[in-house]
Amino acid sequence: MTGMPTTKTARQARITAILTGQSVRSQAELAALLAADGVQVTQATLSRDLVELGAVRVRGVDGALVYAIPSEGGERSPQSGVTQEILDARLAKLCADLLVTAEASGNLVVLRTPPGAASFLALAIDHSVMPSVLGTIAGDDTVLLVTRDPQGGTEVASRFLQFAGDASRNS
Repeated sequence: MTGMPTTKTARQARITAILTGQSVRSQAELAALLAADGVQVTQATLSRDLVELGAVRVRGVDGALVYAIPSEGGERSPQSGVTQEILDARLAKLCADLLVTAEASGNLVVLRTPPGAASFLALAIDHSVMPSVLGTIAGDDTVLLVTRDPQGGTEVASRFLQFAGDASRNS
């Protein structure tokens, strides 16, 4: 790929394009694919980019661990093998690691996390496809989640607690 800008935004856009277009099993493999496009990156920079993009390693359709990045709306390309089930598994894993409590009132759900983790969990929720969730707002250790159903908070809070319980039992 010639004429590609070398900005962080351009590099991260290329990483996203690669990860949505094919299965990538390691950072070394991703670095080689970027280098083939003329983008030289250190392992440390690549690692930071993956964290900033919200990339995680998930099981692909062939059972191998591959990198996945939730996109806006949660849709993934068919080639990457990243499905809604995989995005739910990622969210469940994050809930097991980060969710302290989940409480509801009407269509509001308050999720508590350890200090500094709320925005990470909120981003994962926003990138997942949960039709019942209208959106999130994150503080330092609290996520406010708004449901579409005026009385849907209890059901959604229960789902998050179930995610956390299911994932922690599978760890």
